[in-house]
Amino acid sequence: MSKRIIITGTSRGLGKAMAEGFAAAGHEVLGCARQPSGNPERFFTCDIADASQVQSFAEAVLAQGGPPDILINNAAMINDNAPLWEVGEEEFSRLIDINIKGTANMIRHFVPAMVEAGQGVIVNFSSYWGRSTSPDVAPYCASKWAIEGLTAGLADDLPRGLAAIALNPGVIDTDMLRTC
Repeated sequence: MSKRIIITGTSRGLGKAMAEGFAAAGHEVLGCARQPSGNPERFFTCDIADASQVQSFAEAVLAQGGPPDILINNAAMINDNAPLWEVGEEEFSRLIDINIKGTANMIRHFVPAMVEAGQGVIVNFSSYWGRSTSPDVAPYCASKWAIEGLTAGLADDLPRGLAAIALNPGVIDTDMLRTC
């Protein structure tokens, strides 16, 4: 049975691979990324850290066919390898804005329609580092620990028929992995 799936971070890496894979399997896939990533009617340019851009993205997607069956919050960034005290304020803030606030923006603008429909699954990508730590990536670890807590709290808030999970996709050879 075909599902309507929305994915963030579809311009490269895991997001792009998921979009292609789900589409090849016959699902309706819509997505967004900071860079253009394909058909602009299906893949929108949107910085999830910007709530107004997410609102516009959500309005366009919901008008095209209603809420998603599955919302996959995949988009994220990692800090340049450095001890925490050497990570600049701007880099730290941008990471938090994308990894945590971006996920919250997507939830804020899509989940109400999913609640109204009475069904759906929200998948928030975490990481191995969402339950552990490693040198030189403390901001990223902190953001993924936050995703774990955010998702658990969201799951408690959702009504029957909806679910939220934090997913550790495992070690995948992506540009992000190669930086650390």
